[in-house]
Amino acid sequence: MDAAELASSAATRGAQVDAVLGRFFSLAKKRAEPHGREYVELWDQIEAATTGGKRFRPRMVMAAYSALGGRDLDAAANVGAAFELLHTALIVHDDVIDGDFVRRGAPNISGAARDLARSRGASEEAAEHRGLSAAVIAGDLALTGAFRLIERSGADLDTRARLHEVMDEALFASAAGELIDVDFSWVPEVPRVDDILVMERLKTAVYSFECPLQAGAILAGAGDELVATLADFGRDIGTAYQLVDDVLGVFGTPETGKSTLGDLREGKRTVLIAYATSAPGWSEVEHLFGDPCLDEDGAALLRAHLEESGARSFADGLARYYANRALARLVEPHVGAALRAELHPVADAVLRRGR
Repeated sequence: MDAAELASSAATRGAQVDAVLGRFFSLAKKRAEPHGREYVELWDQIEAATTGGKRFRPRMVMAAYSALGGRDLDAAANVGAAFELLHTALIVHDDVIDGDFVRRGAPNISGAARDLARSRGASEEAAEHRGLSAAVIAGDLALTGAFRLIERSGADLDTRARLHEVMDEALFASAAGELIDVDFSWVPEVPRVDDILVMERLKTAVYSFECPLQAGAILAGAGDELVATLADFGRDIGTAYQLVDDVLGVFGTPETGKSTLGDLREGKRTVLIAYATSAPGWSEVEHLFGDPCLDEDGAALLRAHLEESGARSFADGLARYYANRALARLVEPHVGAALRAELHPVADAVLRRGR
């Protein structure tokens, strides 16, 4: 399959996932109507939070499923949509943990619910409480929706049981990673590179790559050896993805959709920072890192240190290492040509994000 065919196939699969999510939200909002306008509005906000994303997780499910000979694309679209709802739930809850009311320059669920309360006369404190509370509820609803979509996939009972286990592992690991990340934020010393990599694998790689690929393979009836190999591939490419994401969080451009001040203002512990703190000169810019009022001039000084210390080159090189290690998993004899053809472009796309 050439690049044009891959793109066309990805678009078709994306449309199938969108259709599943459209039906899911249509039914949820109709069900919510007897419980009041505010509840319907919350479902509108959850639906909006799932719109406009790259659909990475459904793409992993459907890529593995199709490459392994799966033919029931509606079933795969339901499982893919389940992982998209899981993603929505996790980012909604992550915003609550961070106390954020904005995502990508627009009000998130917390912000929309806060603004609605303000418009109806609530005090600032009450409006913020309403916003954060609504987001907790919204995340919970998205989580339960993820498991319900697996039930609606039409897969047989044993397969659904295995898919539920994979989804449970995705949530379980991500929660562990989130807790580690929260703990990193208040510990004065910057963690070691290896500790940050463990956190990022748990928080992001497992639910974004490892488990969706496993789910697609399980749905297609793949054997345990291949399912395990796909988990290994997903772990490595997911780690590369997060490393690139961290670099974009500091050095990105408007086209990448990433803020380049947020991570520095937050004092986010990344591989970039772990490396930079061990290099000479960090003490001269340390006071800028984690400053909530950091401006572009201060950020420029931090970026200069990250460049000059070799931190950026180190993170870029580590991302390439993990991407290459992921590709090496695909040379195993039990990985067929069709699956290799589906997954090679994934590694390329991950690395292209950083260029």
